[in-house]
Amino acid sequence: MLWLAPGAVAAADGIQVRQAALISAEDGYVLEADFEVTLTHTLQEALNKGVPLYFTLEFQLERPRWYWYNATLVNTRQESRLSYNALTRQYRVGLRTLYRNFPSLPEALEFLSRVRVREVSEPGALDKGGRYQAALRLRLDSSQLPMAFRVSAVGSREWSISSDWHRWTVSP
Repeated sequence: MLWLAPGAVAAADGIQVRQAALISAEDGYVLEADFEVTLTHTLQEALNKGVPLYFTLEFQLERPRWYWYNATLVNTRQESRLSYNALTRQYRVGLRTLYRNFPSLPEALEFLSRVRVREVSEPGALDKGGRYQAALRLRLDSSQLPMAFRVSAVGSREWSISSDWHRWTVSP
């Protein structure tokens, strides 16, 4: 394991980073992170009325350079969709082509908050003994809300939840 920070906190309006790690595996490097996601009352109401919520996970890995800007090795985004179906009374989380249904919102948020991204980087992409800077955040993507809600979301804390950038040093 390259790095693990239990209890690391990067809080901002409803999303906190519990822990983050970049782990070496046979087929490359794997990103694992756990968040604590708490929706505002307004977001819960909108979700229960059928408005899907889109979350974006952003991850960056850089090699620091003293003579120039840092070299960006990885800059990736992953989107998740949280929705509620009133007919089945189930919450649904979509991640790429994977969809899972949950009977309650806390269960759906727990699934959404566990991030396991395979193949962040190829094997051998990081030099042994090198030092790299990793950064991670999860945020509600208000640009994917329906237009009527986007107008309300501008500058509103009720409609925009995000973690701060969580940064750590990776040493393979």
